Amino acid sequence: MHRFNEPLTQDLPPLLTLRVFESVARHLSFVRAGSELAVTQSAVSHQIHKLEQHLRAPLFVRHARNIELTPEGRRYYVKVRQALEWIAEATREVRGSGRSGARLRVSLLSSFGTHWLAPRLADFSAENPDIHLQLLPSIELANLGAGGADVAIRYGEGHWPNVTASMFMPERLSPVCSPAYLEEHGPFANASALCRGPLLMSYAHRHFEWETWSARFGADLSGIPKIMLHDYNIVLEAAVAGQGIAMGRHRLIERRLAAGALVEAVPGATCEGGIGYWLVTAEGPGDVATGRFVDWIRRAAMTAEHRAGAAVTDERIR
Repeated sequence: MHRFNEPLTQDLPPLLTLRVFESVARHLSFVRAGSELAVTQSAVSHQIHKLEQHLRAPLFVRHARNIELTPEGRRYYVKVRQALEWIAEATREVRGSGRSGARLRVSLLSSFGTHWLAPRLADFSAENPDIHLQLLPSIELANLGAGGADVAIRYGEGHWPNVTASMFMPERLSPVCSPAYLEEHGPFANASALCRGPLLMSYAHRHFEWETWSARFGADLSGIPKIMLHDYNIVLEAAVAGQGIAMGRHRLIERRLAAGALVEAVPGATCEGGIGYWLVTAEGPGDVATGRFVDWIRRAAMTAEHRAGAAVTDERIR
């Protein structure tokens, strides 16, 4: 770890390349990143190539019609995005030191922050330039109303004591794996065919996703080998790498499904209702900033759900 009096020059890539990388990774498009940054697609490609040379590692896999992040690229994006958010927050604090503004601390799972919220943060900032979001990734529910956080976003069935919780986005669940894993071990005609596993799971007191899904489709998963991993981000990485079968949270993995990095293991075995993402606040009235964030994220979730439903309809028509 660097001390404050040690130079960072040898480890830092050109800062422009990081700004370009963040935009490309968020959009998964060189064209849209170029449009956002007001530069040509060629200039974007040049900066990404420059960054990959500096890192000595590829950040993107280029396909004929789309791109996707490599495992190294996904890990790098999470940290670069967080670092740029810190820089932006520090800049806002200095520039706005003489203006009024509100800080809103949001506790959430890192998987939700990375795969769903981060690509939409610019929309919130555009609507609410006076609210400075501070994201606090945590597995545990923050101590709301006592300095821990102003609002929390949690995933599950909604049973948390001494707080107010309301679901703002239901999840669609189905087991997923990589195409290579399905080709080698499948096809899986039904839920019971998953008997060889392994099932990829994150550490939890209770694996309610798999319990709900197995009950819905009449499968006994108790004897199936399981691999326990730290959190859902690592579960997804393992699934993409062909290490087993994960429970796919469709709201978080829509881009990976669209790109073909993950596929549904059991055709048509999708479960929805009861499990989803919840807004959790302290009991009692909230402040104005919390109210505006709650209103915005509900609208963003409705838009995402509408688009997801339209995509499913189009797929069925095909």
